[in-house]
Amino acid sequence: MAKKEEQLQKEKLRLKIRAYDAKLIDSSVRQIVEAIKRQGGEVIGPIPLPTEIRRYTVNRSPFVHKKSREQFEMRVHKRLVDIINSQQKIIESLTDLNLPTGVDVEIKMS
Repeated sequence: MAKKEEQLQKEKLRLKIRAYDAKLIDSSVRQIVEAIKRQGGEVIGPIPLPTEIRRYTVNRSPFVHKKSREQFEMRVHKRLVDIINSQQKIIESLTDLNLPTGVDVEIKMS
C-alpha cells in the first residue's frame, strides 16, 4: 500500500491554459493557483509560453479591386502550470472552478 501512495505523490499534473486575451488568462491562472494552494498542493509556474499569432489576409472586394486587402490576426496566449503531489481533492477543486468563457484548460497527468 505504501508504494502506491508514493507513486501517487510522485505524479504531477500539467495544466496548459490558453486564451485570446492576456488579462483574462492572467486572472484565471491566478484563480487556479489560489485554488491549488488552498488544497495544499505545490505549484510550479505559471510559465508563460510564446504567443501564437495567426495572420489572415482577405480581399476587400471580390472582383474589381484586387490589390485592396484587409489583414487580421488572432493571438493565442498560453501559460503552463505544474502541480506536484497532486491529490484527488485538488483535481476536484479544479473541475469545480468557474472560469470565464474563452479560457481553455487542458489537464495532463505525468
